[in-house]
Amino acid sequence: MTRAVVPGSFDPVTKGHLDIIERAARIFDEIIVVVLQNPAKHTTFTVEERMDFIRRSTKNIRNVSVDSFDGLLVDYMRRKEAGVVVKGLRAVSDFEYEYQMALTNHKLNPDVETLFLNTSQEYMFLSSSIVKQIASFDGDVSDFLPEQIRDDVQKRLRKGN
Repeated sequence: MTRAVVPGSFDPVTKGHLDIIERAARIFDEIIVVVLQNPAKHTTFTVEERMDFIRRSTKNIRNVSVDSFDGLLVDYMRRKEAGVVVKGLRAVSDFEYEYQMALTNHKLNPDVETLFLNTSQEYMFLSSSIVKQIASFDGDVSDFLPEQIRDDVQKRLRKGN
């Protein structure tokens, strides 16, 4: 069985994230989407909310599960007996950071490989930060967020909440 991990902050999960998760789910037997717990990073949604958003958005993908972790990704990979990290790339700037992380993870655990998937063209510009900004001004985010979570995200981010 080939198990892969798709890590990220997912604050909130977007259609771009789902594109990567769905494509990875076609490649690997099992996908674990892992929400990062990083106290140094300010997030809008709690870890539990982000996990719930991902579960609701991926409920129809049979080989996807959702988890969270706090610590080194390679330690999590070892505990879960997963050998591949899947990361989506939008632009060259993503590649520089993600390549550095892939090399570091491989140095810490030579059994961990990183697979980069290019984001589909329709989502190349998309980030959780952009979605949050649009939603905070009550803009239409229907093209950017899974419909299962759209109302919850918009309600939370609307100015004045």
